[in-house]
Amino acid sequence: MYTGLINKYREYLPVTDKTPVITLNEGNTPLIKADNLAKKIGFEGEIYLKFEGLNPTGSFKDRGMTMAVSKAKEEGAEAIICASTGNTSASAAAYGAKGGLKTFVLIPDGYIALGKLSQAMMYGAEIIAIQGNFDVALELVCEIAEKYPVELVNSLNPYRIEGQKTAAFEICEALERAPDYHFIPIGNAGNITAYWKGYKEYGGQEGKRAGRQASEKILLPKMMGFEAEGAAAIVKGERILYPETFATAIRIGNPASWKQAEAARDESSGMINFVTDEEIASAYKMLASAEGILAEPASAASVAGLIKVKNQVKPGSKIVCTLTGNGLKDPDNAIKYANADVKKTSADIDEILRAMAI
Repeated sequence: MYTGLINKYREYLPVTDKTPVITLNEGNTPLIKADNLAKKIGFEGEIYLKFEGLNPTGSFKDRGMTMAVSKAKEEGAEAIICASTGNTSASAAAYGAKGGLKTFVLIPDGYIALGKLSQAMMYGAEIIAIQGNFDVALELVCEIAEKYPVELVNSLNPYRIEGQKTAAFEICEALERAPDYHFIPIGNAGNITAYWKGYKEYGGQEGKRAGRQASEKILLPKMMGFEAEGAAAIVKGERILYPETFATAIRIGNPASWKQAEAARDESSGMINFVTDEEIASAYKMLASAEGILAEPASAASVAGLIKVKNQVKPGSKIVCTLTGNGLKDPDNAIKYANADVKKTSADIDEILRAMAI
């Protein structure tokens, strides 16, 4: 029986027999082959979608949160705190509830998708909406955690990265190798940092098990990160005071893992670029209509990035695109971008058939 990523990957994680495992059976998400998408965008190779929207609270954040909350519990914490554009708040609140910890969440007032806010509320978090963006909220929670007895569970918490790296392990297991390229959205930049860490660690351990010599080169993917144009701090090389994008999960102007993301790019010979909101929206709709996957808008930045630079990708490559969250977290944008009307008729079959146009 699958019992969560800490139990499965214990040898790769900083846990001991004394660590209380706070789990909702996160991880083990599907890697979906996207032949329709490949055909639609004219890519001659294999595209796989790592759909993290099927984690317990609907996003990749659960991977890091099981680790962060388990370690907080081990260290005797009674409360946790985070800043969030939505997904972190939902995940922290859920794992806080599971672990019996008080959860405090700071969010930018008016800049959080309804589905995510409703999750945090239902899980029982204390939610404080501030007049400021995510970057301001993060600075505040860091100060609070430093001065008061409450544990920070944003991605600055190193245990978050440790949990999130397990997604790379699952990809290697599913493909029986690492992909050639890994496309991923960048907001706070913790995820690209974690995946690269995971690929390096898992490749090393599996190499030892397979009897490879230490001098043998282990093939690792090129990490291809994409910010939203209105929040492209890394690409532009400067903090963006007022980041803007409809993809709220990556509306971050001062990524906490900025330097680590650049290191992942440089070490893997990859890239960090940006995509426009129009490109994100197009990929968002394409994922749903071509592959039957409703991911949240920020997730589609990975696919939008692939479409943007596909001519720079070697034909025949195996590509993974991370889809970070479930589209049901943001129903307003799903309805807005569907461009579909609900037809209304009486309960008369002839009228229904006319509406069906068959």
